[in-house]
Amino acid sequence: MKELLSGNEAIARGAYEAGVWVASGYPGTPSSEIIENLIDKFPEIDSEWSTNEKVAMEVALGSSIAGLKSLVTMKHVGLNVAADPLMTAAYTGINAGLVAVVADDPGMHSSQNEQDTRNYAKFAKVPLFEPSDSQEAKDMVKKAFEVSAKFDTLVILRPVTRVSHTKSPVEISAVKRKKPAMDYKRNIAKYVMVPANAIPRHGVLLEKYDALRKYSEIFHSNSIEYNSREIGIITHGLIYHYVKDALPDASVMKISMYPLPIGKIREFAASVNKLYVIEELDPVIEEEIRANGIKVTGKEIIPSTGELFVHIIKNAFNKTGHEMPAGWVPAAAARPPVLCKGCGHIPVFEVLSELKAIVLGDIGCYTLGALPPYLAMDTTICMGASIGNESGFKKAARLAGQPIVSAAVIGDSTFYHSGMTGLINAVYNSTPITLIILDNHITAMTGHQPNIGTGMDLRARMTEKIDLETLVKGMGVKRVKRVSAYKKEELRETIAEETASGEVSVIIVDEICVIGEARIRKMGGAIARGTVG
Repeated sequence: MKELLSGNEAIARGAYEAGVWVASGYPGTPSSEIIENLIDKFPEIDSEWSTNEKVAMEVALGSSIAGLKSLVTMKHVGLNVAADPLMTAAYTGINAGLVAVVADDPGMHSSQNEQDTRNYAKFAKVPLFEPSDSQEAKDMVKKAFEVSAKFDTLVILRPVTRVSHTKSPVEISAVKRKKPAMDYKRNIAKYVMVPANAIPRHGVLLEKYDALRKYSEIFHSNSIEYNSREIGIITHGLIYHYVKDALPDASVMKISMYPLPIGKIREFAASVNKLYVIEELDPVIEEEIRANGIKVTGKEIIPSTGELFVHIIKNAFNKTGHEMPAGWVPAAAARPPVLCKGCGHIPVFEVLSELKAIVLGDIGCYTLGALPPYLAMDTTICMGASIGNESGFKKAARLAGQPIVSAAVIGDSTFYHSGMTGLINAVYNSTPITLIILDNHITAMTGHQPNIGTGMDLRARMTEKIDLETLVKGMGVKRVKRVSAYKKEELRETIAEETASGEVSVIIVDEICVIGEARIRKMGGAIARGTVG
């Protein structure tokens, strides 16, 4: 039986068919729907939204070591947060299968950068699978768990935005699942990475990576299609379809697994007159081919930024490099993103703009405060960076003897994710920052998922609600004020007073998400509109 599924829906289905019992993640476009589909369709899998991606990776690794197949999901920038456990998990290996789905975002549809996760796989020396459509996404999850068990390794699955969010037909397999049973045996030498154990484990990792390279030579999805032998194209993942459309007469080798099958590539290269690599973002394939002494053309003609659409590939093979192919129509101008009508972020940025404050921003809907008409944000670096940035600004102002009006702005979910350490650092070092926490009671930007401050988990079960005010005071902050976003004069007075206080201060702006509230209630929550006034 076939169903029309998005890549994310197919990944969730693949995890179910593969026998996954534990799934963890942190919401981030384009990966968010994987966990949501597991909850909606496969409730027997114990799924959670974790505090951040590092914790999610550690949860999944723990249940894998305990003996249950486990899945962890995140977007590409989330892997930066999870890199610490990833690198050591490569050394320890796993017990039951462990797959990390890391969704990349070429073109930066909803991201602050377009880093290429294939580099992390090479860095950590773990295998990476790359699906080109929903069917491959489902199949590769299952294959990834097989490889994980066979080679005692974590496996990364790298869908991209177009695969995650595009629907295509998927064959659904019948599944019989048995009650899970732990299968844990203590192995200190394998799982306790003190230097005496880690040194020999590094050797084991290198041996496994060599074995994985040999396996890649026979991996069925690393396929070759011969047409004209005049040119041969080596490509990967979703770009395979674009290459087929742009260059229908070329011979094509599709890479679906890393490490690369160098023997198979060498054979393909010898069979064509001219070899090209067309890959999206970094020259991961190209550099390794060159390192093995194979002559190839790649980034000399192929862009290293943005998505490689059909017309871009055609242009690369056009002598002028600028002519549009016949029939190509430019896309309509995109509508710039805006804050929602009635959003509680709006009065905050209006006040900050009126106060001519330097605003150190963060990742969330509120990043739109940098755009017209507010123009009220000076930096946005990564999750949680606003607080450290504000500390740096205050240090610079203090050293220069130059008074400034500045504040860090962060959302509730981002604060829980990675802002707490920055605030503790400011308290410890007596750096007089002003932190504005925009408490809209939900993780809004990624699709209105619940978070630690929502009072319910992703199954809509009531749970312990972490109170921001109590938490911040527990970190040693003496000046903590809560104010409604919709009492603009009080908000203005509070921000003006706290930015001039010369102490560490936190302003919690209460502003439940105008769109998310309906979803919270639908999920079964009973959250009143705000807690002030």
